[in-house]
Amino acid sequence: MTSPSLQPSKPLAGVRNYLELVKFSHTIFALPFALASMLVAAHGFPPLRIFAWILVAMVGARTAAMGFNRIVDREIDARNPRTKNRELPSGKVSLLGAWILVVVSSLMFCGAAGEINRLALLLSPLTLAVLFFYSFCKRFTSLSHFVLGLCLGIAPVGAWVATRGEIGIPSGALCAAVLFWVAGFDIIYATMDVEFDRENNLNSMVRKLGVAKALNFAKVLHAAFIANLVLFGLLAHLNAIYFGSVALIAAFLVYEHVLVKPDDLRRVNAAFFTVNGAIAVFFLGAVVLSTFIRM
Repeated sequence: MTSPSLQPSKPLAGVRNYLELVKFSHTIFALPFALASMLVAAHGFPPLRIFAWILVAMVGARTAAMGFNRIVDREIDARNPRTKNRELPSGKVSLLGAWILVVVSSLMFCGAAGEINRLALLLSPLTLAVLFFYSFCKRFTSLSHFVLGLCLGIAPVGAWVATRGEIGIPSGALCAAVLFWVAGFDIIYATMDVEFDRENNLNSMVRKLGVAKALNFAKVLHAAFIANLVLFGLLAHLNAIYFGSVALIAAFLVYEHVLVKPDDLRRVNAAFFTVNGAIAVFFLGAVVLSTFIRM
């Protein structure tokens, strides 16, 4: 008799495996900044058609990028005790299935860009190139955290392009903010793999600087994040609600850095997902209130 663990997966379990493969829940990091950029660019809510295609493009681009990253890193993940149970190394998702997901998601992204406007379509291949390039960076540079930050920072620029048909200066400030924010918390996250990275000749700021100095560098990056949020608010002519919210976001970041200490990395996951997820959602709420409540 076949044991329950060897029985074919149920359809819903298969869907869950693909969602986990691309960490769909982590969409919370980039999507709020894209939507905030969209609201500012439109001076309110854009036509429903634009909003819908922005969502499709976001899901397509992010799914393609994460799927590609998992494919490229599958052998590294298999060697790392922390990641060996991910969907590709464990066999929960086949390599062919992952490639199909990447191709379909890439086409979905480019198709959505084409439905939005000509500039979005022209920029879509370049966007995918940047997203895919990140997957190779830790093999040759400790600056991979900044490339990841750029990958997420593209989202608010793309949303501005979708709404206005141009690359707006405020979206550039928000792109820089997201770049510094993501690079900072990715450095914090990388502390969990510093020994593995050394043993496997993989690069990170943590390996280059050591845990203590890398965590201090992350603080500098998060200060730059706050500075660029202020710049975005000034360029977008947002009101006091927004700037008061930025001060609270700074407090969130202080708490994040309190959670993680060089000699105590047990709460890295809480700092990575819980606090940063809250920051992203809180930021979007601040922009919504500042956009629709005139003071």
